[in-house]
Amino acid sequence: MSTTLTKSAGRSRRQLLIAAAGSWVTSALPAWALEKTPRLTEGPFYPRPVDMPLDDDNDLTRIKGKQGVARGTLIDLTGRVVDNSGKAVVAAIMEIWQCNHYGRYHDGRDDSPLPRDPFFQGFGKTTTDAEGRFRFRTIRPVAYPGRVPHIHFKVKGGSFNELTSQLFIAGDAGLEKDAIWRSLRTAELKKQMTIDLAPAAANSGVSLAGYFEIMLG
Repeated sequence: MSTTLTKSAGRSRRQLLIAAAGSWVTSALPAWALEKTPRLTEGPFYPRPVDMPLDDDNDLTRIKGKQGVARGTLIDLTGRVVDNSGKAVVAAIMEIWQCNHYGRYHDGRDDSPLPRDPFFQGFGKTTTDAEGRFRFRTIRPVAYPGRVPHIHFKVKGGSFNELTSQLFIAGDAGLEKDAIWRSLRTAELKKQMTIDLAPAAANSGVSLAGYFEIMLG
């Protein structure tokens, strides 16, 4: 299980994160009010084995063995996975992936001329704890040609069907122009699939923090 950040480098920074986030943020929506999390396109850049970073833990902002920090606005992303009765889904594998601060994916198929970031992991995974909770440290997603800021995520495990979807940023000016966000069929689903990012605690090591819940069918 990996809801705490585990890289050996920067250990004191991670201890600060754990202390700052010791009391998990609560969702704006109780589990019974959630709709089933919709499936949204995986996108072209879910990592192939050849593109999977050697360091793939839940801190995407640092890479084991490197001293730098990812470019961009650092965020803590926490949440919870529940089933359709509101019960915690334990030991689910939670993955996220996204483009870097410049708009380029950590993937050999992304032939964009945009810069690479040698300190951004691009993909990370963790396992939900006994209450279905997960935690990631990453960067605030950015827009790139044709897409608004978003984070891809996948939830998988032995007792349920794999779910792949995307998370959006509340208040982004481009949401109404994004075809995938517009495909969400109700205002409630649109609200559920957008995350509010608020200022993080002063000693957390990041600028913003957000929380969201995933309901499996």
